Amino acid sequence: MSDNRFSVIVLGATGMVGQRLLQLLDGHSHFRVDGVAGSARSQGRSYSEASPWRIPGAAPSGLGARVVRPLEPQAFPGEPGIALSALPADAARRVEPAFAEAGWTVVSNASAFRAAPEVPLVMPEINPGHLALLDRQDWPGALVTNPNCVAIPLTLALKPLHDAVGLEAVTVATYQAVSGAGFAGETAWDMIGSVHPHPGDEEEKVESEPRRLLGRLGTNGVEPADFPVSARCVRVPVRDGHLCAVSVKTKQPIDPTEAERLFASWHPPITDTLPTAPSHPLRVVRERNRPAPAYDADAGNGMQVTVGRIETCPVMDLKFHALGHNTVRGAAGAALLNAELLAEQRAGAEA
Repeated sequence: MSDNRFSVIVLGATGMVGQRLLQLLDGHSHFRVDGVAGSARSQGRSYSEASPWRIPGAAPSGLGARVVRPLEPQAFPGEPGIALSALPADAARRVEPAFAEAGWTVVSNASAFRAAPEVPLVMPEINPGHLALLDRQDWPGALVTNPNCVAIPLTLALKPLHDAVGLEAVTVATYQAVSGAGFAGETAWDMIGSVHPHPGDEEEKVESEPRRLLGRLGTNGVEPADFPVSARCVRVPVRDGHLCAVSVKTKQPIDPTEAERLFASWHPPITDTLPTAPSHPLRVVRERNRPAPAYDADAGNGMQVTVGRIETCPVMDLKFHALGHNTVRGAAGAALLNAELLAEQRAGAEA
């Protein structure tokens, strides 16, 4: 029996996001996994030896026996396909251009090239048209990126407001799960009985990426949306789920009831054709103690963002909370949606 699905490989397959990708790809209608690659520590070993399964749910059947290959295009002979990258940024800077130069379509979760002017930073529900930047790339292949794991739920929640009433300013405080730091992550000494401000450049990403996603693609590249974002990011002792406390100043008045209606009814048409996308990316809860990671991070198989506590803000105009599963919707699932979007466009072009 022939298998007409698109061939994909997973780069950085042994990390937390790599495992999530392999889990989401198991039995996928569009893709089949034809290889996994990892660091020198893992290369040549079976997947089960190199990376014991450490996320909820069973490992895909047969995965454990696969041999982890080097992070080089030469390790994958044959026709280049789609390379889903779950690499850390430092490795991605070296590895991803090599695969794109060898003709692979690289769909990256890494931050290494998100700000490059010719590399699309894409969420299918937000800005699929930005894939036109691929025409400006010099590689025989291509490179597409998805946003930061907390910029994703923030941007999804901002999009309906941005379209309906316009945004003048956004402030956000984020409460981010330890899984966002990967398996090596935060130590128990860091996190038990404590929280701490994010030590990296997370705030800069959260302040810039939503504006690019909501911006306009012109002849000179992406013109970011014209509102400022101010972010404070904190790591908290939670396994999965990034919570955003958002306040927005809008260009036109909007009350909480109308905002709730916008969130609940938002239905980007493109979600009807992508198998991993929920038809309604945003889910509204009305309990005053929600959304909460323990109850809401897995909504829509981890692909929905939950919005709650939608209220008038006495300083800005509107305030609310938004919660997303950081390693599913905020990482592996975001990359997979971009791969599905590319596959759909390729299939349409070949029809």
